[in-house]
Amino acid sequence: MICDVTKCVIITHMTGKLFVVSTPIGNLKDITFRAIETLKSVSLIACEDTRHTKKLLSHYGINTPTTSYFEYNKIQKGEYLLKLLKEGKDIALVSDSGTPGISDPGFNIVRLAIENNIPVTIIPGPSAIISGLVLSGMPTDSFVFEGFLAQKPGKRRNELKILCQEKRTIVIYESPHRLLKTLKDILDIMGDRDIAISREVTKVFEEVIRARVSETVEHFTKNEPRGEFIVVIKGAE
Repeated sequence: MICDVTKCVIITHMTGKLFVVSTPIGNLKDITFRAIETLKSVSLIACEDTRHTKKLLSHYGINTPTTSYFEYNKIQKGEYLLKLLKEGKDIALVSDSGTPGISDPGFNIVRLAIENNIPVTIIPGPSAIISGLVLSGMPTDSFVFEGFLAQKPGKRRNELKILCQEKRTIVIYESPHRLLKTLKDILDIMGDRDIAISREVTKVFEEVIRARVSETVEHFTKNEPRGEFIVVIKGAE
Protein backbone atom coordinates (compact mmCIF):
# COMPACT_ATOMS: atom_id res chain seq x y z
CA MET A 1 0.00 0.00 0.00
CA ILE A 2 1.40 3.40 -1.05
CA CYS A 3 0.16 6.46 0.89
CA ASP A 4 0.86 10.22 0.90
CA VAL A 5 -1.03 13.32 2.06
CA THR A 6 -3.26 13.50 -1.02
CA LYS A 7 -3.90 9.91 -2.01
CA CYS A 8 -3.76 6.29 -0.96
CA VAL A 9 -3.29 3.63 -3.63
CA ILE A 10 -3.62 -0.08 -2.82
CA ILE A 11 -1.49 -2.37 -5.00
CA THR A 12 -2.55 -6.03 -5.06
CA HIS A 13 -0.92 -8.99 -6.78
CA MET A 14 -3.34 -11.19 -8.71
CA THR A 15 -2.52 -14.88 -8.92
CA GLY A 16 -3.45 -17.15 -11.77
CA LYS A 17 -6.11 -19.85 -11.53
CA LEU A 18 -5.79 -23.62 -11.73
CA PHE A 19 -8.41 -25.19 -14.01
CA VAL A 20 -8.99 -28.93 -13.50
CA VAL A 21 -10.24 -30.01 -16.92
CA SER A 22 -11.98 -33.32 -17.64
CA THR A 23 -11.12 -34.87 -21.01
CA PRO A 24 -12.61 -37.82 -22.95
CA ILE A 25 -12.02 -41.35 -21.67
CA GLY A 26 -12.10 -42.68 -25.22
CA ASN A 27 -14.29 -40.96 -27.76
CA LEU A 28 -12.79 -37.56 -28.61
CA LYS A 29 -16.27 -36.12 -29.11
CA ASP A 30 -16.95 -36.46 -25.38
CA ILE A 31 -15.54 -33.06 -24.49
CA THR A 32 -17.45 -29.98 -23.44
CA PHE A 33 -17.44 -26.60 -25.19
CA ARG A 34 -16.22 -25.07 -21.94
CA ALA A 35 -13.28 -27.49 -21.76
CA ILE A 36 -12.16 -26.56 -25.28
CA GLU A 37 -12.57 -22.86 -24.51
CA THR A 38 -10.52 -23.21 -21.32
CA LEU A 39 -7.72 -25.21 -22.95
CA LYS A 40 -7.41 -22.50 -25.61
CA SER A 41 -7.37 -19.61 -23.15
CA VAL A 42 -4.90 -20.70 -20.44
CA SER A 43 -1.17 -19.98 -20.53
CA LEU A 44 -0.11 -23.61 -20.06
CA ILE A 45 -1.58 -27.13 -19.98
CA ALA A 46 -0.09 -29.58 -17.47
CA CYS A 47 -0.49 -33.11 -18.86
CA GLU A 48 0.00 -36.60 -17.50
CA ASP A 49 1.48 -37.50 -20.92
CA THR A 50 2.08 -34.64 -23.37
CA ARG A 51 2.13 -37.00 -26.36
CA HIS A 52 -1.27 -38.39 -25.48
CA THR A 53 -2.83 -34.98 -24.79
CA LYS A 54 -1.45 -33.44 -27.99
CA LYS A 55 -3.61 -35.84 -30.01
CA LEU A 56 -6.68 -34.28 -28.38
CA LEU A 57 -5.34 -30.73 -28.73
CA SER A 58 -4.51 -31.26 -32.40
CA HIS A 59 -7.99 -32.64 -33.06
CA TYR A 60 -9.54 -29.40 -31.77
CA GLY A 61 -6.94 -26.99 -33.10
CA ILE A 62 -5.64 -26.03 -29.66
CA ASN A 63 -2.11 -24.59 -29.74
CA THR A 64 -1.58 -23.87 -26.03
CA PRO A 65 1.89 -24.92 -24.75
CA THR A 66 2.05 -28.12 -22.69
CA THR A 67 4.27 -29.49 -19.95
CA SER A 68 4.45 -32.93 -18.37
CA TYR A 69 3.13 -33.48 -14.86
CA PHE A 70 3.02 -37.09 -13.73
CA GLU A 71 3.71 -39.38 -10.77
CA TYR A 72 7.51 -39.27 -10.94
CA ASN A 73 8.00 -35.52 -11.40
CA LYS A 74 5.03 -34.26 -9.36
CA ILE A 75 7.16 -32.70 -6.59
CA GLN A 76 9.60 -30.75 -8.76
CA LYS A 77 7.05 -29.87 -11.44
CA GLY A 78 4.44 -29.01 -8.83
CA GLU A 79 6.71 -26.28 -7.45
CA TYR A 80 7.30 -25.00 -10.99
CA LEU A 81 3.56 -24.83 -11.71
CA LEU A 82 2.92 -23.13 -8.38
CA LYS A 83 5.52 -20.47 -9.27
CA LEU A 84 3.75 -19.76 -12.57
CA LEU A 85 0.37 -19.56 -10.84
CA LYS A 86 1.77 -17.07 -8.32
CA GLU A 87 3.06 -15.00 -11.25
CA GLY A 88 -0.51 -14.70 -12.52
CA LYS A 89 -0.56 -17.37 -15.21
CA ASP A 90 -3.66 -19.54 -15.63
CA ILE A 91 -2.92 -23.27 -15.93
CA ALA A 92 -5.13 -26.16 -17.03
CA LEU A 93 -4.56 -29.59 -15.52
CA VAL A 94 -5.52 -32.65 -17.57
CA SER A 95 -4.94 -36.39 -17.21
CA ASP A 96 -4.63 -38.95 -19.99
CA SER A 97 -8.38 -39.43 -19.77
CA GLY A 98 -11.29 -38.52 -17.56
CA THR A 99 -11.19 -36.22 -14.56
CA PRO A 100 -7.76 -35.31 -13.10
CA GLY A 101 -7.11 -36.02 -9.44
CA ILE A 102 -8.70 -39.48 -9.46
CA SER A 103 -5.99 -42.13 -8.98
CA ASP A 104 -3.39 -39.80 -10.49
CA PRO A 105 -1.01 -37.09 -9.21
CA GLY A 106 -3.47 -34.31 -10.05
CA PHE A 107 -4.51 -34.43 -6.40
CA ASN A 108 -1.09 -33.10 -5.37
CA ILE A 109 -1.12 -29.92 -7.46
CA VAL A 110 -4.73 -29.21 -6.47
CA ARG A 111 -3.75 -29.54 -2.81
CA LEU A 112 -0.64 -27.39 -3.32
CA ALA A 113 -2.67 -24.66 -5.00
CA ILE A 114 -5.26 -24.65 -2.20
CA GLU A 115 -2.55 -24.44 0.47
CA ASN A 116 -1.12 -21.40 -1.30
CA ASN A 117 -4.47 -19.63 -1.73
CA ILE A 118 -4.49 -20.15 -5.50
CA PRO A 119 -8.04 -20.26 -6.94
CA VAL A 120 -9.00 -23.72 -8.20
CA THR A 121 -11.99 -24.54 -10.35
CA ILE A 122 -13.16 -27.60 -12.28
CA ILE A 123 -14.44 -28.11 -15.81
CA PRO A 124 -16.53 -31.26 -15.25
CA GLY A 125 -16.92 -34.00 -17.81
CA PRO A 126 -16.18 -37.69 -18.44
CA SER A 127 -15.36 -40.00 -15.54
CA ALA A 128 -14.41 -43.67 -15.94
CA ILE A 129 -15.63 -44.46 -12.43
CA ILE A 130 -19.15 -43.19 -13.03
CA SER A 131 -19.32 -44.68 -16.53
CA GLY A 132 -18.33 -48.16 -15.33
CA LEU A 133 -20.62 -47.97 -12.32
CA VAL A 134 -23.69 -46.98 -14.34
CA LEU A 135 -22.99 -49.59 -17.03
CA SER A 136 -22.67 -52.32 -14.39
CA GLY A 137 -26.38 -52.20 -13.55
CA MET A 138 -25.54 -52.50 -9.84
CA PRO A 139 -26.80 -50.20 -7.07
CA THR A 140 -25.47 -46.66 -7.50
CA ASP A 141 -27.05 -44.95 -4.50
CA SER A 142 -24.05 -45.86 -2.37
CA PHE A 143 -20.65 -47.08 -3.58
CA VAL A 144 -16.97 -47.09 -2.66
CA PHE A 145 -14.06 -46.43 -5.03
CA GLU A 146 -10.74 -48.13 -4.28
CA GLY A 147 -8.68 -47.08 -7.32
CA PHE A 148 -5.95 -49.58 -8.24
CA LEU A 149 -5.41 -52.38 -5.74
CA ALA A 150 -1.86 -53.13 -4.60
CA GLN A 151 0.50 -54.80 -7.08
CA LYS A 152 2.01 -57.16 -4.50
CA PRO A 153 -0.20 -60.27 -4.13
CA GLY A 154 -0.14 -60.35 -0.32
CA LYS A 155 -1.07 -56.72 0.08
CA ARG A 156 -3.75 -56.96 -2.62
CA ARG A 157 -5.34 -59.95 -0.87
CA ASN A 158 -5.32 -58.07 2.43
CA GLU A 159 -7.10 -55.15 0.77
CA LEU A 160 -9.75 -57.52 -0.56
CA LYS A 161 -10.20 -59.07 2.90
CA ILE A 162 -10.97 -55.61 4.27
CA LEU A 163 -13.52 -55.08 1.49
CA CYS A 164 -15.10 -58.52 1.92
CA GLN A 165 -17.87 -57.30 4.25
CA GLU A 166 -18.43 -53.99 2.43
CA LYS A 167 -22.14 -53.70 1.63
CA ARG A 168 -21.78 -50.85 -0.85
CA THR A 169 -21.02 -51.45 -4.52
CA ILE A 170 -17.23 -51.57 -4.99
CA VAL A 171 -15.44 -49.95 -7.95
CA ILE A 172 -11.79 -50.54 -8.78
CA TYR A 173 -9.45 -49.97 -11.72
CA GLU A 174 -7.25 -52.72 -13.07
CA SER A 175 -4.58 -53.09 -15.74
CA PRO A 176 -4.65 -55.90 -18.34
CA HIS A 177 -1.59 -57.76 -17.02
CA ARG A 178 -3.01 -57.96 -13.47
CA LEU A 179 -6.71 -58.43 -14.21
CA LEU A 180 -6.83 -62.24 -14.12
CA LYS A 181 -4.79 -62.43 -10.90
CA THR A 182 -7.08 -59.89 -9.26
CA LEU A 183 -10.21 -61.75 -10.37
CA LYS A 184 -8.87 -65.01 -8.95
CA ASP A 185 -8.15 -63.25 -5.66
CA ILE A 186 -11.66 -61.77 -5.62
CA LEU A 187 -13.16 -65.22 -6.19
CA ASP A 188 -11.03 -66.78 -3.46
CA ILE A 189 -11.58 -64.07 -0.84
CA MET A 190 -14.93 -62.45 -1.62
CA GLY A 191 -16.71 -65.43 -3.15
CA ASP A 192 -18.52 -65.99 -6.43
CA ARG A 193 -20.62 -62.83 -6.41
CA ASP A 194 -21.91 -60.64 -9.26
CA ILE A 195 -19.34 -58.53 -11.06
CA ALA A 196 -19.23 -56.22 -14.07
CA ILE A 197 -16.08 -55.52 -16.06
CA SER A 198 -15.92 -52.68 -18.60
CA ARG A 199 -13.28 -51.86 -21.19
CA GLU A 200 -12.97 -49.52 -24.17
CA VAL A 201 -15.89 -47.48 -22.76
CA THR A 202 -17.19 -44.88 -25.30
CA LYS A 203 -15.03 -46.43 -28.05
CA VAL A 204 -16.07 -48.53 -31.05
CA PHE A 205 -15.33 -51.84 -29.31
CA GLU A 206 -16.90 -50.98 -25.97
CA GLU A 207 -17.41 -54.14 -23.92
CA VAL A 208 -19.18 -54.80 -20.63
CA ILE A 209 -19.13 -58.28 -19.13
CA ARG A 210 -21.79 -58.80 -16.46
CA ALA A 211 -21.42 -62.22 -14.84
CA ARG A 212 -20.31 -64.12 -11.75
CA VAL A 213 -16.66 -63.79 -10.76
CA SER A 214 -15.95 -67.43 -11.70
CA GLU A 215 -17.33 -66.84 -15.19
CA THR A 216 -15.08 -63.82 -15.71
CA VAL A 217 -12.05 -65.86 -14.58
CA GLU A 218 -12.93 -68.48 -17.17
CA HIS A 219 -13.48 -65.81 -19.85
CA PHE A 220 -10.16 -64.05 -19.33
CA THR A 221 -8.29 -67.33 -19.04
CA LYS A 222 -9.37 -68.03 -22.61
CA ASN A 223 -9.24 -64.42 -23.83
CA GLU A 224 -6.18 -62.28 -23.13
CA PRO A 225 -7.20 -59.04 -21.35
CA ARG A 226 -6.57 -55.91 -23.44
CA GLY A 227 -7.04 -52.27 -22.45
CA GLU A 228 -7.71 -50.67 -19.09
CA PHE A 229 -10.55 -52.10 -17.01
CA ILE A 230 -13.22 -50.74 -14.68
CA VAL A 231 -14.26 -53.53 -12.31
CA VAL A 232 -17.52 -53.19 -10.36
CA ILE A 233 -18.17 -55.73 -7.59
CA LYS A 234 -21.49 -56.32 -5.90
CA GLY A 235 -21.47 -55.46 -2.20
CA ALA A 236 -21.85 -58.10 0.49
CA GLU A 237 -25.38 -59.32 1.18
